[in-house]
Amino acid sequence: MKRGISGLYAVTPDTVNTPDLLAKVAAALSGGARLLQYRNKSANAVLRLTQGRALLALCGEYQVPLIINDHLELALALDAQGLHLGGEDGSATEARERLGPDKILGVSCYGRIESALAAAGAGATYVAFGGFFPSKVKPGAARTPVELLSDAKRELNLPVVAIGGITLDNAPALLAAGADSVAVISALFEAPDIRRTARRFKKLFHERT
Repeated sequence: MKRGISGLYAVTPDTVNTPDLLAKVAAALSGGARLLQYRNKSANAVLRLTQGRALLALCGEYQVPLIINDHLELALALDAQGLHLGGEDGSATEARERLGPDKILGVSCYGRIESALAAAGAGATYVAFGGFFPSKVKPGAARTPVELLSDAKRELNLPVVAIGGITLDNAPALLAAGADSVAVISALFEAPDIRRTARRFKKLFHERT
């Protein structure tokens, strides 16, 4: 199920309502999301395991990789397809060693090329930069210039993911600058029609190629 890192990267919103979460994720996957990251900053360990298991099964139906945010032990317990680490969420080197060579490992590098180079050396599958635009999820995050994506593509031999306040309106600028994938939470999961919105994001990648 391991696929290239490209296209719409759906990142789950925080919720304790598992049936609602699964319905929203199913809509995003059916609309064309190519990867799913399970991110729930408010859940306890029991809920994370419950939701993670359900999402893993759902992603299997759509042949889409499930990537766990932050929690290496959860990724290992679920045998999920991958793990995403933030800047303070542990060692990428240790994560790669414990995950093995075939799992997806993503690393947030914010606005720092040097962090991305270190992540590449530690065995990252992809690196993520952002936030590029104002975000409901991280309203106080420092802004990253779009031009960084072009620099990253020149210096790195890894897929580059853009994150942070991404919408249908501003995503084309990120794709034009070199982003292989855009990670989206609010603009996708708060949309009135999640499936249609996912399809519209998917279309942006087809229009670029």
